[in-house]
Amino acid sequence: MRTIDLKIQDIAFGGKGVGREQGKAVFVPYTIEGETVSVEIVREKKQFAAAELVDVKESSPDRVSPDCPYFGRCGGCAYQHINYEHQLAIKWRQVRDILQRIGKLKDIPMRPIIPSQEQYGYRNRITVHALDGMIGFFRRDSHRLIDIERCPISRDEVNRALAELRTQRVRDGHYTLRASSRSRVFSQTNDAVAIALRDLVDNLVAPDQQLLIDAYCGAGFFTKALLDKFERVIGIDWDRFAIEAARKNATVKETYIAGDVDIELGRILKEGAVVAGVSAAISPSAGGTPATTVIVDPSATGLMPKTREAIVDLAPATLIYVSCNPATLARDLKELQNKFTINSVTPLDMFPQNAEIEVAVHLQATSFAN
Repeated sequence: MRTIDLKIQDIAFGGKGVGREQGKAVFVPYTIEGETVSVEIVREKKQFAAAELVDVKESSPDRVSPDCPYFGRCGGCAYQHINYEHQLAIKWRQVRDILQRIGKLKDIPMRPIIPSQEQYGYRNRITVHALDGMIGFFRRDSHRLIDIERCPISRDEVNRALAELRTQRVRDGHYTLRASSRSRVFSQTNDAVAIALRDLVDNLVAPDQQLLIDAYCGAGFFTKALLDKFERVIGIDWDRFAIEAARKNATVKETYIAGDVDIELGRILKEGAVVAGVSAAISPSAGGTPATTVIVDPSATGLMPKTREAIVDLAPATLIYVSCNPATLARDLKELQNKFTINSVTPLDMFPQNAEIEVAVHLQATSFAN
């Protein structure tokens, strides 16, 4: 191992600072662009090197003291050493740069990032691990545990649940602690930003439409909020428990399907025969309809090829793409732009102090664009 001085030039997606030694990228956690640092090279490849921070020689004015005593050892947070306004600027820039680099998109209509009301104490659930009497999180880049008494980015109710768990004799394994006893189906971990996301989608969707298709609908987070704008809504999700929750108190205009999104979405879009009235709203031969909106909110892997193909074939007038992974979002938009125009890209900070980014993209079928 060797130690070098390095000027940090950028922050890569994932949170590590990037400097260069003789043209080779060197990735260093817990650094900020503009800083001069001393680092120890711990792994070296032909194209890049990984390093650990030894000393900050010239500090950024955006550097702050972390609120968490475990920061730097726990593998959860990446940005507690950066003031919050600069965290937002980094994430906004990362979304733009990834869409340009991977998606080959130009003139991206970026909107300001939507911040979190709380920078700490926002998480409504965490998953901790127990092993040999120790309860906590995995260390950074390791499967070794670090004992955690309190998680500062989690809500008080979650930390009380953690404190209670630590008083018990528990078996080795994983334990999910929640702020409430609500349904166990998937939900966002930051309630306030989740509401902001729902409101954003609501504002993007025009009223007086015939059909909404919400792929990866969960328990109906978007569909329930948009009911007044559509004659019919269809939600699809693989999680049968989420679909059962969505079906509770559903109106006659709501239909929820438990199944593979790739299969069911393609069947609905191409055949229009799953629900009575769908075919009246979808006309593949005409290239879609102004009365149809599709919302997709996939996992970090993004849309599967069959799903992208079905959406491109139908080209609904409005497509809302919600993503938790800008890289797979960029990949999908590269293909979707053949049939769609991007109206807006809005990042949301669902995870302050963490490197993850949520993004909502509003697309309009080119055939319906003004």
